[in-house]
Amino acid sequence: MTTDIFITGSGHTRFGRLEESLEALIVEAAREAIEEAQIPPAEIDAVFLGHFNSGLVPDGFASSLILQAHPDLRFKPASRCENACASGAAAIHAGMNAIRAGRARNVLVVGAEKMTHRSTPDVTTALAGAGYQNDTAEAGLSFPQVFAVAAQQYAERYGDPMDTFARIAAKNHENAMKNPLAHMHKALPYEFCREVSERNPLIAPPLRLSDCSLVTDGAAAIVLSSSEAHAADASARVLMAAAEHVSDFLPMSRRDFVAFEGPERAIQMAYEAAGITVSDLDFAEVHDCFTPAELLVYEAMGLAPKGQGARALSEGTVYADGRTPVNLSGGLKAKGHPVGATGVSMHALGFRQLTGRAGDIQRAGAEWGLAFNMGGAAVANYATILKADRA
Repeated sequence: MTTDIFITGSGHTRFGRLEESLEALIVEAAREAIEEAQIPPAEIDAVFLGHFNSGLVPDGFASSLILQAHPDLRFKPASRCENACASGAAAIHAGMNAIRAGRARNVLVVGAEKMTHRSTPDVTTALAGAGYQNDTAEAGLSFPQVFAVAAQQYAERYGDPMDTFARIAAKNHENAMKNPLAHMHKALPYEFCREVSERNPLIAPPLRLSDCSLVTDGAAAIVLSSSEAHAADASARVLMAAAEHVSDFLPMSRRDFVAFEGPERAIQMAYEAAGITVSDLDFAEVHDCFTPAELLVYEAMGLAPKGQGARALSEGTVYADGRTPVNLSGGLKAKGHPVGATGVSMHALGFRQLTGRAGDIQRAGAEWGLAFNMGGAAVANYATILKADRA
């Protein structure tokens, strides 16, 4: 990067089954980020919205809804970014690119999704639109079925991972208990997650209900600023030390799914750009849309060798009191997964971690964090390294 870019404020609605409209969620998150950054809205040069939609709501032209947050945002250029479940990170990258290009000095990014008013089959169908449609076999797969394929392939190559998936789910639900913004405040013990039962049925064998993220409403926002603009005087700021985007082939048939090459490449490129290694990280917020995804991300991060991601759990590394806690927020698994909001939420909560504002999920003394947001089955992969700068 030739221009230092900082997060100077964050906004985050509660995630869950909410009564608020998409517009209300966008406005709430935007206003909180502006207020936290202590930036006059007139000084924001552009706004970007991360929003997947795929027919979930009738608002097909939602970017200018951000302008409802304050009259001084009127006439600011507004754009919507869509990259499946990585739409939030795509909006952040668009904002950063506007700053790098000299077209903006201060940018407001919002991610939002309204999902719970639709039935589970409707949501499943909408999300499946992010899969490859020009192959009848792949087009017929729901995303639970896609990650069931990952679970089956992992088992064939490395051994049964179902016990590990249960430990991931239990960990993230335990973390969410301390996060007031999380969708689910209900501990799911490992024993519950491990067994198939009436309350924990198979959704897409071998995946159980406890292996799947939550259908959720919510919004999150951040203010991005260059070091020559608002960030120069901001009372708190976090450096975007690296931000990498890697896209892979959409057809699963063209790649080795469980090798997770796109995520690994994005994360390792981000380490190199920031001049750090995995051992420098104090926490990570990663894309656990399904428990197999979090296991594969452990290996992509370098927390364990290929096929040995379970070690990150057995050795305690990724737990809240471990060397590199993963998904202190509860992750998509328990915090919830309002698709367009997810990537922005990771960065908003990362900002709060690195400025000592994370409340009961605070990692004491955190200096480095990773945010990894993924679209589709490891197709759009965004890795950001965040560095504490000014609290």
